[in-house]
Amino acid sequence: MATTSAERQRAYRAKRPCAGENGERRLQVWVSTATALALARLARHASVTRRAFLEKLILDADRITTRAMSDEVFDQYFALPRNKR
Repeated sequence: MATTSAERQRAYRAKRPCAGENGERRLQVWVSTATALALARLARHASVTRRAFLEKLILDADRITTRAMSDEVFDQYFALPRNKR
């Protein structure tokens, strides 16, 4: 029997946590129109997808931030949050 669109989508989403090198997580955020347009321009200029550009930007910022941290601050930075937001 053929699967419905909803069933195919559910199966696709169920596989995502195991995809790639370390799984994937869905981000859903609203940004200003100016931000969305700037992201599109930057990604196009770099000849990459918006996803690839955003991932690189975030990971670069994380590396720069953690490079200057003391061991104690580094441990706090990677500690699990008490309340998820």
